[in-house]
Amino acid sequence: MVTNRIQHSDKKAVKQGSGAVAPEPNKIGASTPIDFSGKNLTPYGGLLPVATMLEKLGFQALMEEAVMVKRLTKVMSGYQFLLAMVLGLYIGFSRLNQLRFVARDPMLTGVLKIVRLPPQCTLWRFLAALHGSVAQQILWVQGQMRRRVWEAANVKLKTATLDTDTTVHTLYGQQMGARKSYNPKNKGKKSYQPILTFLAETREYLAGELRNGDRPTGDQIARHLRSAFQSLPAGVEKIFARADSGFYCWGAVEAYQKAGCRFIVVARKTSRLVEELNQAQWKPSPKTDGDAECEFRYQPDGWGQAFRFVALRYEKKADEVEAGEAEQYQLFETSRYTYRVFVTDLEEPIDLAVWFYNQRAGAENLIKEANNDAGLAAHPSKRFDVNGNHFQLAMLAYNLNCWLMLFNRETSADTDTLRHTTLATARLRFLFVAAKIWRHAGRTGVSYSDHYEERGLFQQLMDRLRAIAGRGPGFGPVVAAALT
Repeated sequence: MVTNRIQHSDKKAVKQGSGAVAPEPNKIGASTPIDFSGKNLTPYGGLLPVATMLEKLGFQALMEEAVMVKRLTKVMSGYQFLLAMVLGLYIGFSRLNQLRFVARDPMLTGVLKIVRLPPQCTLWRFLAALHGSVAQQILWVQGQMRRRVWEAANVKLKTATLDTDTTVHTLYGQQMGARKSYNPKNKGKKSYQPILTFLAETREYLAGELRNGDRPTGDQIARHLRSAFQSLPAGVEKIFARADSGFYCWGAVEAYQKAGCRFIVVARKTSRLVEELNQAQWKPSPKTDGDAECEFRYQPDGWGQAFRFVALRYEKKADEVEAGEAEQYQLFETSRYTYRVFVTDLEEPIDLAVWFYNQRAGAENLIKEANNDAGLAAHPSKRFDVNGNHFQLAMLAYNLNCWLMLFNRETSADTDTLRHTTLATARLRFLFVAAKIWRHAGRTGVSYSDHYEERGLFQQLMDRLRAIAGRGPGFGPVVAAALT
């Protein structure tokens, strides 16, 4: 049988795949050869956005203007020393002796514009030579940077919520200022009790200071709160504040009132307050986790006026109540009930006021992040002033992450949907990025892997940071939608 048609005239089948030959997998094993001939490779490619943000916002001029460095340095300038310590903390090295591991890293040394980092002893001498007032100067620089970041990142918050808390840093040496005080995890050990205030909407560190292990007095609390209010950018119109029982004093309440700040603070147990609770009119509390709720006006001893107190009551189980048991005031317990009591000038119903305070739990996570990830709990010296300066450097490293996240946020995000990326997660996603630094024709560039999963977000962040430019006395916004 003969087929009468031209050979090869049939239509070809449509290709179902890409047609490219799939590459073979890399076969790596014990016999794989190795060498150390790679040049200008860095695992910290994510330092480029940090350096870009600091350069565009004039960070160096701010530091050189504000921070007083009396010591004459040779290998690096005072600004380079401070920036090296901050970037070391941002990378994850909380101890100065750990910086020797990145002493020749091409990205870090390129940002600092040096050949290599000096040895540990040189870093130590510089840190020890700083005046004790440098801590407040670095805090002032952070306030100025916050205003510039808000302008460039188009952050226009009209309402700010301040969460103030203390933390306990157990000490194991002979540090100045160590005290045996409240230390629930390591009872009987000496500690510091720093005080910090965070901005709930953006998770930024607003104000704080290193303190000895004694409980803060009313005057110290009031001074700290005034510093926090002064650190807010000018556009904020309404201020709310939340604090635990450590700030239950007339000094704190008076500072809130003078600043026009609405507040809610956990009350500390006293015999007079328990009498008020026993005489109050309780009613069921279906909208909270308490069994009953009440509110009343009460003026504690030494306070200038009476305030609204709201309380929740929880009934103890039958096996927890012993007949004839005397009232125990620790943890606000009595023989039959456990209480949560707040003093506030908020006018909202009890359930909404309690809900608003419960959102303060995020501040404890931020303090944990600062302690564990930013090196806040690493006190390198026996001298209190040196540790105080290191405290502010660590919190500056913490704020670098918060500011980068403001630039890298989604355009549609607001304060309710703005997600906080912790410093540990941000390091894995945006800092520990393999890169190669190349030089050609007098130019220096950075090459990243084409397998980098976050290349879209990384490129968006770099585009926004490089677009930062001055506009009049401030900076023009580089994010289309404002964060309100």
